[in-house]
Amino acid sequence: MTQATTHTAVPEIDQRAVEALLWTALPHAKGHRLVLVHGRYREGAPGEFTTRLIKDATPEGEVEQYRVHVSHQSSVLGIVDAWQTHLAQHPGRGDVLVVTTDAPDTRPMPLDLRGEAIGRSLLAVDRVEIVKQRFGAIDVDARIRRQPWLPDALLAAEPPGGWLPVGSVLTLDAAMRALVHARIGLGDGVSTDAVPLDAEALLTWSRTSGGPDRFAELQPEEQTGLTHWLENVVGDVAPLLIALVQEGRGDDAMALGVVAAALTGPKATAEAALAVGALFGSGPFRPVVLRHYTRAVEGVLARWITQAQAGGPRSTEARTRVLEVLEQADRLADRAGLREALADSGFLPSGFRARLRSLAATLTARPAQKTVKAAEAALHQLRSHHLADLLFPEQVQLAEMAVRLQRWLTTPKADLPAGSGAVGAAVQAHLGDWGWADRALNRLWAGDGAMDPHVNEAYRVIHEAARARRDHLDRQFATALATWTKHATTTQPEGALLVEDVLRHIAAPLAAQRPPLILLLDGMSSAVAAQLGEELGAPRWIEAAPEAGRRSAAVAAIPSITTVSRATLLTGHLATGGQNIEKDGFAAFWRKRRHEAVLFHKADLPGPAGHRLAPEIVTALAGDGVVGVVLNTIDDALDHGQESSKGDWTVASVRYLSELLDAARGQGRPVVLVADHGHVLDRTTKGPLPAQGVESARWRIGPSNEKPGDDEVHLAGPRVLEGDGSITALWREDQRYTPRKAGYHGGASVAEMTVPVLVLLPSADILPTGWSLLSPEAVTPPWWHHEASRASTPTAPQPASPSRTAARKKAEPTRSDDAATALSLGAMVVDTGVYAAQKQFVRKGPEKKAVAAVIDALVAADGTLSLAAVSAAAASSGGRAPRNAEFFVAALQRLLNVEGYPVLGLIDAGARVKLDITLLKDQFGVKA
Repeated sequence: MTQATTHTAVPEIDQRAVEALLWTALPHAKGHRLVLVHGRYREGAPGEFTTRLIKDATPEGEVEQYRVHVSHQSSVLGIVDAWQTHLAQHPGRGDVLVVTTDAPDTRPMPLDLRGEAIGRSLLAVDRVEIVKQRFGAIDVDARIRRQPWLPDALLAAEPPGGWLPVGSVLTLDAAMRALVHARIGLGDGVSTDAVPLDAEALLTWSRTSGGPDRFAELQPEEQTGLTHWLENVVGDVAPLLIALVQEGRGDDAMALGVVAAALTGPKATAEAALAVGALFGSGPFRPVVLRHYTRAVEGVLARWITQAQAGGPRSTEARTRVLEVLEQADRLADRAGLREALADSGFLPSGFRARLRSLAATLTARPAQKTVKAAEAALHQLRSHHLADLLFPEQVQLAEMAVRLQRWLTTPKADLPAGSGAVGAAVQAHLGDWGWADRALNRLWAGDGAMDPHVNEAYRVIHEAARARRDHLDRQFATALATWTKHATTTQPEGALLVEDVLRHIAAPLAAQRPPLILLLDGMSSAVAAQLGEELGAPRWIEAAPEAGRRSAAVAAIPSITTVSRATLLTGHLATGGQNIEKDGFAAFWRKRRHEAVLFHKADLPGPAGHRLAPEIVTALAGDGVVGVVLNTIDDALDHGQESSKGDWTVASVRYLSELLDAARGQGRPVVLVADHGHVLDRTTKGPLPAQGVESARWRIGPSNEKPGDDEVHLAGPRVLEGDGSITALWREDQRYTPRKAGYHGGASVAEMTVPVLVLLPSADILPTGWSLLSPEAVTPPWWHHEASRASTPTAPQPASPSRTAARKKAEPTRSDDAATALSLGAMVVDTGVYAAQKQFVRKGPEKKAVAAVIDALVAADGTLSLAAVSAAAASSGGRAPRNAEFFVAALQRLLNVEGYPVLGLIDAGARVKLDITLLKDQFGVKA
């Protein structure tokens, strides 16, 4: 507010400007009610209105209202007349008269009139000064004065509650942030680094319901000013986006950015460029700008996808935004004929489908190393699609299983060895290798119900090729089983672990350390065991086994049905019968070994209201006796035609399994996860096979002189507990004697006859003498992972026995300086001065030889191992495995992460350890 001069251009004034002037002038009015303003009141603006003034002097911020009358006069006489009229019409009231005038000379104005006017002069409207005061600032950025449209816009946009104070100086950035928020709803109006106004904010705004429309309603000068400022703040994304908004295409803005990738993709053509240009229409859409715009849009989409995958309250909103944009982009691409040019898009759903088709084209019934590599590359491309995990996790998993079967088909055919050891070798191979193929086959069969027919056909081809190989193995196994069954007994198992010996050879050694929980999952196949074992790995459980490097697998009793094989396992001898036989036999077995024991069945498990498990089970687990629990979930589901979703089983899908495992871990108990037999799934539309003497879906009692069919095998011997020691069983998985169910058992396939045994320890402290820890690397077949990882994923080192350790120590020569060049990288690291300095800060840290062994194991595995493998590597140096793998790795981090550099760290949610080998060498100054 300043005095006007005769040389000042006459500004146009509206109600908002008058109000802003009054808010500045009235606090200094001292009872005066006349305001003289140099300017012209805008035609059509209200002649009377009420304004409010907050009286700052009052602690409560009292609000005072003023009735304002506005009159425009072009002469001094007019001003005098307007004032006299106002006094006559509003005597004694507080109404304020504002007189705007464009009179060229107001010097003749009577002195008494000047005395009535606030400021005793003609006031000029300095919009910048008014804006400065409305923001509570003392000074103002000079750049604001150089943009005449900006003060007017700020005065017009001021919210009802006024502008938020900005500090002592009103900067251009603060003014513009406040303006874009108030005018078009962009940002939050706050000028802080914590709330960035970036490409993501601008692109998100373009999709709001009212923001773009509000921008279109602004005056051209204001639109231009806002666009220039946004370009300086956000980059060259802003002009392009604003141009789309001005054309009424704000909703298409992000989708167009996705489609514009056709300009830079591997299939970019001149025709594609023309099609993209036609989609964008007129505007500042140079190719380089479009490329920047596309990168910005893709960056925002990538962040939204990450938010959608992270869960939480904003994930659903982020997922919706992503889907809307990409579905819209797909429609635009179709409309413009850009589908082929965008086939490699990492964002479009159509791009994912195109990549899936490319992968399907690499699948063949007779794969070679070349085709496997092509499939690996195609799978990598499929996984790298941004929507792979968000929208298509099942399709990716299905593709992974297909590629895994491709790898499996390229491994050498594992024909069974001749002789008495064939059956034991077969069940071991099934648990460690063939069962993993079964797992992939089951998943591939289940499909996802919405596949491309070309992809479905490719999966069918690979499934049939793998199934044919499995049938060949089953035929070999059935032949070997028929011979083995004639003579095999507990005293002469001929190289196999028998189901009746599982308690004796597996559970009893564990009981010597700590009484175990024996969880019998009725019908658990090797495929199911592989999945459960993968889920139950570190850091919660440590897997162990009597033999180094492999899980235990037993041979079921014959026929492989519950009443035979389960009773045999739980009693520790060949037996048939139901729950009473099992309970009594289980207790008797352990009583002979001086352990109390109790066995629970399905009806014993449910607890009362508020309790998942029965109190009797909880009490038993808290005691000192051996506890056995039979879980029938898998067997019951198959029997009732209820195959698990996607053909697999998880810990959560087996009722009570998670609760029992948690209870056992809480009591420090080891767990023996065991089956009584395996199962096969129904994978055919064939009807039942006609036969005589049918007892069950997969076995029968036929005439003694009957020759078995091509899909059958005759089994007779001391281990056959039905049919007076002689039965006929099906070995082909796709045959049955009875009406259709989801799955079957009782036959002679290797899947039904294999009894998986998994041993889970809560701590390595209770590892029985002579046993070994098992890492995921040891129990997972190499072909299950990427081909490139085969050579770099070693079998995890195992703890050596005390006698071997002593012998090795005795045989080790004394190391001299001349032999230093032969040292491993681990040995070199722990012999450095840097390591010695680090060791001073780690109380009771691991021994040097254990650290060296872990480093060497990680180097051999290209820098990545599971927690269990790291523990086993430490134990291989001569001592016991670390009591707590996570604490051990934490100690290693303090030793190796010099000055905080991430030499060693945890990945995959803490399940695996990653060593940066190059950084390790740099930090410790070693060369190897």
